[in-house]
Amino acid sequence: MDWFSKIILRHKKTVLTIFFAVALFCALLAFRVPVNYNLSDYLPKKAQSTISVRIIEDEFNTDMPGARIMVNNISIPEALEYKESLSNIDGVLSVLWLDDIIGKEKLTSVPFEFLDREITDKYYKDDTALFSVSIEKGREQETVKAIYELIGDENAASGESVVLAETQSMSVYEVINAMLILLPIVILILIISTTSWAEPVLFISAIGIAIIINMGTNIIFGEISFISRTVSPILQLAVSLDYAIFLLHSFKKHRLNHKPEKAMHLAMKESLPTVAASAATTVIGFAALVIMRFKIGADLGLNLLKGVSLSFISVMVFLPVFTLLLYKIIDKTKHRKLMPDFKSSGKIIMKVRIPFLVIALMLVVPAFLAQNNTEFLYGMSNATAATRVGKDSKNIDEKFGRENILVLLVPKEDADNKVSLCSELASLNHITDIVSYETSVGFQIPSEFVPQEVYDQFYSENYSQIILYTDTGDEDEAAFDTVQAVNDIAGKYYDTFYLAGTSATLYDMKNIVSKDNLMINIIAIAGIFTVILITFRSVSLPFLLVFCIETAIWINLSIPYFTDKPINFIGYLIVSTVQLGATVDYAILFTNSYIKNRKTLSRKDAMKETISNNLVAVITSAVILSFAGFALALTSNNPIISELGILLGRGTALSLIMVTFVLPALLVLFDKVIKRTTLNFKD
Repeated sequence: MDWFSKIILRHKKTVLTIFFAVALFCALLAFRVPVNYNLSDYLPKKAQSTISVRIIEDEFNTDMPGARIMVNNISIPEALEYKESLSNIDGVLSVLWLDDIIGKEKLTSVPFEFLDREITDKYYKDDTALFSVSIEKGREQETVKAIYELIGDENAASGESVVLAETQSMSVYEVINAMLILLPIVILILIISTTSWAEPVLFISAIGIAIIINMGTNIIFGEISFISRTVSPILQLAVSLDYAIFLLHSFKKHRLNHKPEKAMHLAMKESLPTVAASAATTVIGFAALVIMRFKIGADLGLNLLKGVSLSFISVMVFLPVFTLLLYKIIDKTKHRKLMPDFKSSGKIIMKVRIPFLVIALMLVVPAFLAQNNTEFLYGMSNATAATRVGKDSKNIDEKFGRENILVLLVPKEDADNKVSLCSELASLNHITDIVSYETSVGFQIPSEFVPQEVYDQFYSENYSQIILYTDTGDEDEAAFDTVQAVNDIAGKYYDTFYLAGTSATLYDMKNIVSKDNLMINIIAIAGIFTVILITFRSVSLPFLLVFCIETAIWINLSIPYFTDKPINFIGYLIVSTVQLGATVDYAILFTNSYIKNRKTLSRKDAMKETISNNLVAVITSAVILSFAGFALALTSNNPIISELGILLGRGTALSLIMVTFVLPALLVLFDKVIKRTTLNFKD
């Protein structure tokens, strides 16, 4: 480290120039990084729903209907004109209406009252028409905007594509809004916890420049998810601000006996192991996300892993140089210490440690069982419940009934087989209608007598398309049971088949994520366990430290179960890894200090000294991370992001309580065990 720090400090102007130039370039790049709002794109390519969508796009030259458009007070000729207008909107791939089912000639020539009401009522009744529209992926926002302009406020639009468009509109300014709330809070906390008005500028500058570089370098991924764009900058700031605090704290200590440049050289050398260990535990949590089969984990994990690494580099390279440039200003802007020193906190906490330990032991098993049974949501429909999309969806459901479309693709062969298949599918409780060539046209009618546009609705080169209308929600129990039942029945008739639709996608997502959850938690815990094992060269300490943080995580994630409130799986994934990786640092700091104090003090006195000397640092870090979560919750219009913020804020507070009150009890209680299982631990 000596040679490295000497090179950095010898070329201060060069270092600053490089960092500022790269940051400026990345700030421009950040606006050019495409953002993906469709979570289904992150499913594995071999997932059944992914393959089925690809077949529909490639062979039927269309997409799944992603929008339901309801237009009031129109006649059938006017509805056909509306259909034409919808079809002409850029980004609209296809529009399905009544004429596609029974034929345009029949619709316009036969008196309406003589048509089959079971069919017509799904598309037109009481002078109101309902169109099913397929919208090109990636163009949802502009296309839905054009549809709104066409239909006006008095009509309605709903569906997956409309939800995606609304989600895009909601999240455009969310990072800025969150930062506008979080930054003043962080600056206030830093002012209170430091002794100079200028120090917070150093902290924010070092991490801020790393965040800008991280956002710009996301261009290497081609695109990022809206989850990563919204969450990553906030989490990067919150989890890596400690690195800057460690370095500047060491610098201030060495300045008491050395000149600024020598003090910084010593500070870099002293803080490197601490900052590296802190970064390592955080990186392990994020790295666990990368191995998920559901690639939203890799998207977020790689983004945060890169961000934390850049923060580490910025703190160890940029911050020392920037600090030496401004140290005179720091000296001139000193103020008295505003935060209490908590010197008596050790005595108080030692008195209440046993009751807190008993409470933790009483809660750990119920919390573990409850969080295992927490219900998860996988779709985006709840994100727009309070917007126009939610209101429009309710109006359409009231008029035409709830509609959830599934598309079953089977090999293009054996019409008799398909008739039997459709007959058995029709017997399922939640299937309200089945539209296929056999049910709509009749398998006895030769294809040459059928209009080409009608034939193409059902057949491609290799597959036959069966459209199933269901009355379930997108991801309720009935929807998933129906998907499973359709798969079971289709499997009786065909060896190869594919099911598409929102519920089919969410069903795949649920099955994949449920397996990923267990895997990433095991890997994250094993990784953190290994870091603690190596750091302390102890067999027992990893169990105690992981117990504290995991208990806090389980309590946090069990609350949705006890309040009977489902949470989005994204919040679970992020919090279970971030809370472990970021807050285990508090436990490491406490434990490291206790072991040092234990060499000269009794176990109780060593713990009192540990608490008194480290509580301020832990509280400062925890409050920043907790407020980062609550800032997301307060500023986000997207309930998924808001929910994640609440989990992060609450989880950090719980980790702080466990480390402050329960860990001291465990370290004191198992003092003899720790001594026997830890290398070089002597009284």
